[in-house]
Amino acid sequence: MEAALPVARVPPHDPKTPALSVVDMHTGGEPLRIVYAGCPEVAGPTLLAKRRYMRHHLDYVRRRLVFEPRGHRDMYGAVLVPSELPEAHLGVLFLHNEGYSSMCGHAVLALGRFALDFGLVPAPPEGARETQVNIHCPCGLVAAFVACEGGRSCGPVRFHSVPAFVLASDLTVDVPGHGKVVMDIAYGGAFYAFVSAEKLGLDVSSAKTRDLVEAASTVTEAVKAQFKINHPESEDLGFLYGTILTDGKDVYSEEPTTNICVFADEQVDRSPTGSGVTARIALQYHKGLLQLNQTRTFRSSATGSVFTGRALRESKCGDFKAVVVEVAGQAHYTGTASLTVEEDDPLRDGFLLK
Repeated sequence: MEAALPVARVPPHDPKTPALSVVDMHTGGEPLRIVYAGCPEVAGPTLLAKRRYMRHHLDYVRRRLVFEPRGHRDMYGAVLVPSELPEAHLGVLFLHNEGYSSMCGHAVLALGRFALDFGLVPAPPEGARETQVNIHCPCGLVAAFVACEGGRSCGPVRFHSVPAFVLASDLTVDVPGHGKVVMDIAYGGAFYAFVSAEKLGLDVSSAKTRDLVEAASTVTEAVKAQFKINHPESEDLGFLYGTILTDGKDVYSEEPTTNICVFADEQVDRSPTGSGVTARIALQYHKGLLQLNQTRTFRSSATGSVFTGRALRESKCGDFKAVVVEVAGQAHYTGTASLTVEEDDPLRDGFLLK
């Protein structure tokens, strides 16, 4: 019989050394690092004020969480903060390699499970098969519905979005290296440019990821230079988050449609992108290609993972006609960690490979 290997023991860290307690999850392959303890207080009377405070005063936390050597250029983070909304169970600030986003659907799906399992919401009644978690995102209040059994999460999660709308339809943009390209700008908690990869000479399902990233990033920069993004209700939300390249299959079908999202500083979403699916559903509904309560399946070209989405009801956002969208997907736990940051660590603020 082979001898059992000795159990390795990690030395306890110096209690004077700051440590961030995190739970790592993924949704459709897209990572999420949730900070549940150890983050300095994020000041501000509202969630958007807290977002501004963290950007200006606590950005080192973001860098330590998402950059190497503790993360990687495509790591995504979430810091839990109090919400000013009485109906919210929690507030959240989203972190990525460039800064702070206004919405993240894959994170909401994961946070729904996390909130239930870590006791951030009241325990569901005995026999309940689903429980609601109200998550205050920078874009507004989002309701997640978590499948549960025995008071624990046990399966898929779905969420109802903030009102999603089309900012610009069939917009012509001069894209360097590609000429004039027709695309759409839509909002699903964050603004995205949508363009068929075929218009850029690529197949979204078979092209190299690097080629898709370069094409999408060129589109993003061209849109930023030529088109002003405005949100009808908040200046904090008025920015282009990224570009989503699609297979062009926007007409309703029971077959999956494939896309890839490139956002922030050329960060690639491994999932089909929750806020992107929200915006794409709004776009398809706006163009009459999709009816209310018709469910579509969206596939990530990066991993093959899928989300489903459907337009639930019409709504308004400012003067824009909008829809509330339901997105569903599966989140998974991957681990827990205590990220220490020793004062003599020359890489304590992380680094981002270019």
